[in-house]
Amino acid sequence: MHASVLAVALAAALLGLLLPASGALAGELPAPIRWAVVAGLVACGQLARVRVQVATGAVSVTWGEAALIVGLHLLPAQWLPAATAAGAVLAWTVLSAGRPHRATADTVHAGASLVAGTAVAAALALAIGPAPGTALTFAGALQLTAAATAYLVVSVGLAVLTLAVRQGLPVTVPAWPALRAKLPLFAGNVLVGIGAVAVIEVDPRWLFFLVPALWFIHRSYGARLRHEADRRTWITFASATGALAGPDQRAVATAGAEGALDLFGAERVEVDVVTPTGVNRYTADHDGLVVAAPPANEPSDPDTLVARSLVAAEHLLGEIRVHFPASTQAASANEAVLAAYGDALALALGNAAISAQVHELTEQAVYQAAHDPLTELTNRVALLVEGDAALGELDRDAPAALLLFDVDRLKRVNEAMGHAAGDALLRALSDRLTSLARPGELLARLDGDEFALLLTAADGPRAYGAVPPPRPMIAVAPETPHEAPPPPAEPPLLRRARQIAERLSEPIEVCDVPMSVEVTVGVAVSPAGAADMAERVRQAEHAMYRAKAANARIAAYDSAADSATVDHLSLLAEMRAALAADDQLVLDMQPAVDLATGVPTGVEALIRWEHPRRGLLTPGDFVRAVEESELLARFTGYVLDQALATAGEWRAQGLDVPISVNLSARNLLDPRLPGEVGALLRRHHVPPHLLVLEITETVAMSRTGAVDEVIDGLRELGVQLSLDDFGTGFSSLSFITRIPVDELKVDRSFVRDMAGSTRATAVIRATVELGRRINARVVAEGVETADQRAALVSLGCDSGQGYHFCRPVRRDKIVPLLRTLRDSATRATVVPLRAADDAS
Repeated sequence: MHASVLAVALAAALLGLLLPASGALAGELPAPIRWAVVAGLVACGQLARVRVQVATGAVSVTWGEAALIVGLHLLPAQWLPAATAAGAVLAWTVLSAGRPHRATADTVHAGASLVAGTAVAAALALAIGPAPGTALTFAGALQLTAAATAYLVVSVGLAVLTLAVRQGLPVTVPAWPALRAKLPLFAGNVLVGIGAVAVIEVDPRWLFFLVPALWFIHRSYGARLRHEADRRTWITFASATGALAGPDQRAVATAGAEGALDLFGAERVEVDVVTPTGVNRYTADHDGLVVAAPPANEPSDPDTLVARSLVAAEHLLGEIRVHFPASTQAASANEAVLAAYGDALALALGNAAISAQVHELTEQAVYQAAHDPLTELTNRVALLVEGDAALGELDRDAPAALLLFDVDRLKRVNEAMGHAAGDALLRALSDRLTSLARPGELLARLDGDEFALLLTAADGPRAYGAVPPPRPMIAVAPETPHEAPPPPAEPPLLRRARQIAERLSEPIEVCDVPMSVEVTVGVAVSPAGAADMAERVRQAEHAMYRAKAANARIAAYDSAADSATVDHLSLLAEMRAALAADDQLVLDMQPAVDLATGVPTGVEALIRWEHPRRGLLTPGDFVRAVEESELLARFTGYVLDQALATAGEWRAQGLDVPISVNLSARNLLDPRLPGEVGALLRRHHVPPHLLVLEITETVAMSRTGAVDEVIDGLRELGVQLSLDDFGTGFSSLSFITRIPVDELKVDRSFVRDMAGSTRATAVIRATVELGRRINARVVAEGVETADQRAALVSLGCDSGQGYHFCRPVRRDKIVPLLRTLRDSATRATVVPLRAADDAS
């Protein structure tokens, strides 16, 4: 490119020197002076220049067109290239003196482009018409304007073409910015040149007055160009920095390198990012982006390279390196912009690093919230969410099952070997369960020793045993009389649960100690749309507890068995309302009579619940739930209050009959019980000996110290104690030797069996003898026939209670019944049950 332009320029200059002078150039000024004037104007026009950044390089905006027009007026057109070459040499000599490192090739290329443009312009002027004369005409002005236009096209075209070839860019990329910067000054050049010609024709001395005007125009236009360049720079800066908000440091560095390439018009931009593993370099040029590690000991050119460290919050994050073309001075001119851009890039890299850390911490938090930290399995919360999502993808009727595994005796491992061994055991079991789970099945750890496995099946409900096989319409007899029908096949789900349990029970080595553990499995099976995961977990836990209670390894959920648990929960809430209502809990009374005479010896108070929705409930329907709740003390106080109120009414009517109330074993663990009983006795004016508290000794023996303290308090009050269900526990004899009792109640099972069991008869006889020796009356429960009454009398039993004498009646009917029994005692036989009912 340089050689071509130089050859064209030299050829044009030599051709102009060889041709003879012609045209209206005769004047007062000698030819050498005109030569010097034209050369000086060319030199001044090149020195008075404004550099404009174009793409990755720069072009110079000069007053060359004005010098050209004046030169065409003062010199023959064919001489003008030589004079232009002399002026260019003068100008570039001055410029090179101020910049000693300027490349010689660039200087020669610029001068050659200038001479070539002048030659083309002179040739066009000669082609249009005769050489401009001393008198400026309109045609001459058009001729000069055409020549200046040719000069513009050639000079700018060569500069743009050279820049495009150097940077490997399309010509259109640098062409438009160069023309946009040059055209306004071109128009001014033409006007100044033609004006100068007009002034020369009038009086050349007026040219000196053009100097201030030209200086002002030059400064103003230069400021305008710089303002436009700054505006475009900051617009590009805003766009480049706005693109820095990437999700990570790689995206930020990539955007930073590509944005700097456009912002600074650089040949290449390198962004080095410091990472924990080293330094990554992101290099952007006009061929694309390259990511690599920076080379060691890389050379750098201070004239074409500007580098800035990327520092945020006093932490070095990397470095940005901008490489400018060798023919420009943009490196030093863009240091301020680079400083601002570097700060923005450093801030973006710091934010990206913080964002990456926050994202990592968030992912860890999300993972930890959904996984068990010990086994890294899904935890209970995530099981409910993911399980519901999995169930939602199935058809509503598709079978789904949840297996709940409870590791037995994990506490023993912790106590014997430490919690580290227990944790190791749980991790080993987790790994084994993971290997046993199939694709698509959801495995989770619920609690310390519980694991859950959610399964689905494509074989229909019968695959899990959810639907029993249909019964045949016609029964088929076995082939032989003694052939038993085959046992029902185990459902596949239960079979798989059993297989998993057996695999989990295989020996496993924990802390170099081989051990074997057992698991209890609860299985809950239902269609996918029948229950959510929370309900399935509850059902599986219920089945697992049933398996433990039955000392079995596996149990399936049974809704019928579970209804009692649900009823207990609702019954407790309804019991609170019943205790507050004071009209739902009522007392039935059943007398005990002397077996020999029929005289009433006491009355047992039996609580009943007239439930507004469920009807009449007996103690077996609700007492167990109350015993296991915090309502027990309040419930016991209510029953005692009603019973003693009834006993007080009897005394007012002349009946001093003891009343019996059953106590729960948990009542005997409440140290407040003696004080509450004493307060109720005083409130209802009932002597303590008329209150009999029945105790079930099989449960009362669980905590002897606490029970003894409460019983001692009751004995100090003077109330009577009755040992209920005597003979059915493990410690009856030891209990009565430690605690004095006033009554022994023979369990109804012995009364029922004594007709056909000598052992039952022997137990009753021994109880009667024991009662006589410890001075305690003996009451037989469940007497339903006259033969039983007669047998008990023959054994020496004191009293009896049962349907043979009367059924339980409401408290408002007990007084007439007691009087009837007392009045009938003088007769030879006890009043039959129907007669007693009629009397009442």
